[in-house]
Amino acid sequence: MSLLRRGDIWWYEFWFAGRRVQESSKSTSKTVAKTAEQNRRRELEQGFNNVSDTRRDRIRTFGEVATEFYDGYKLRLPDSATFADYAIYHLKRLLGSKMLVDFNESVVTKYQNDRLEEGTAPKTINEEVGFLLRILGEPGDIIRLRLRKKKMLKLKVRKAIGKAYNEEEKERMLEGARNARSPHIYLALSMALNAGMRDKEIRTLTWAQIHFDKSFLAVGRSKTEGGEGRTIPLNSALLPVLLEYAEWYKKKFGARQPEWYVFPFGKPQPTDPTRHVTTLKTVWTKVRENAGVTGRWHDNRHTLVTELAESGAGDQTIMDIAGHVSKQMLKHYSHIRMEAKRTALESIVRKSETCATSGEGNGYTGGSPQKSLQRLQNGYGRDTKKEVRPKTATSPKRENEKNDCSLSPVNTRVFEGESLQKSLQSCNFGGHRGVGKARKSKKIIGSSGRTRTYNPSVNSRMLCFLVAIAKPSRRDLRRYEVRIANEHTVAKVLHLHKLVESMQAQVMRPCFQMQHDLLLRPEGPVHRRR
Repeated sequence: MSLLRRGDIWWYEFWFAGRRVQESSKSTSKTVAKTAEQNRRRELEQGFNNVSDTRRDRIRTFGEVATEFYDGYKLRLPDSATFADYAIYHLKRLLGSKMLVDFNESVVTKYQNDRLEEGTAPKTINEEVGFLLRILGEPGDIIRLRLRKKKMLKLKVRKAIGKAYNEEEKERMLEGARNARSPHIYLALSMALNAGMRDKEIRTLTWAQIHFDKSFLAVGRSKTEGGEGRTIPLNSALLPVLLEYAEWYKKKFGARQPEWYVFPFGKPQPTDPTRHVTTLKTVWTKVRENAGVTGRWHDNRHTLVTELAESGAGDQTIMDIAGHVSKQMLKHYSHIRMEAKRTALESIVRKSETCATSGEGNGYTGGSPQKSLQRLQNGYGRDTKKEVRPKTATSPKRENEKNDCSLSPVNTRVFEGESLQKSLQSCNFGGHRGVGKARKSKKIIGSSGRTRTYNPSVNSRMLCFLVAIAKPSRRDLRRYEVRIANEHTVAKVLHLHKLVESMQAQVMRPCFQMQHDLLLRPEGPVHRRR
């Protein structure tokens, strides 16, 4: 420790943690310089060992700390400064004289009760408590954890159930808005119902954001990141209203500058296009009351989201138009009306009736594949006569309904019973060459990584009869994907094709037609064994 004098000012110099510290005491007194050096050394030692004295901070009043917090808050978040001012005002009114050291869980709980007695909404109280704990800093974090553990941090908030206006209510509101004294309300209401824009997005809209040549508008600053900068097309209901308003605007102010606001400021009539209107609440209340409608301005946005959902628009499309960032919020805004739900349920009944009607014409009376195979072995049920059915004219609409209802192709005959592969394995085809005892199944990994079960003997018999039934050409068999990973078996089937051409398998058609559709499908190349 050493003191140096430079002119009339004393300096102190010492080493701390391997570093040289040389600073001015800003004093002409040697005694003061010596004391300053000791204080500086103690300060470095406390900071190095993470030892701090916060007693002075803890005896400060909450009002002082809250004022400092708000001064920085309104600079960082100017859009939220209005509500922050309101919340901090009530906090200072009830808790401003308390010192920070006096705050605990009971103080926060008492504040909640006092505000509830004043008739404040629970959601507002929760927001004010959030500001309170943020102002307190680290002690506020501890209080938050303790209250959350006791489940007393937030008051229960009644979820506001939005509504969707029906067509009659929309017509009455639009008619009342057109006849209103305010020139803004008709266009603003049309934008809310046809573009789903928020209140502030409408009020702060400028002419630079509207593109008449391409019939869309771009949203400026928004509540969420997903809503800022989104583009909304102008439909046939909104575009004429906007064009009519643009003509009135040009006559009123002589021009339409890009930076001017679409809804200019002024009472009772707009006078300053460089400032936007502050609120539409008064004129909206009059329009709603004259139309005999109950609801909020924000319900216009709920109405658009509901209509888009009922029209069958995709979730991503609705989210892009409304500016939502999650499907949970989309669910909150969508209110599918009772008529749309009833129509959706009735469509299921009509579809079931159509399926039942189309199923009556298949001509299949039932029976299991096992019994059919046994009848074929015993020589029963063979009929050499070909059944000729007259062709009936079927409308294209009828054909589409059949295709939509059936789980398999139209000419497929559905049967109940055990699976075809199990039936073939359990039958005895002693009269056919090359069909011996079933081999043990082995697993083959195809190119896609899926595990497939392969039984050559069963698949050979199945394909043998399928060739006799369907009688495809060799070119068709090469083109279809046969679910066998052995090329030798495919070649064997092509050879057996000549041997079974004379078989009469009309009785087998109901049993094997569905298996033919399942196995012989043009889905791609054969998976080969690696």
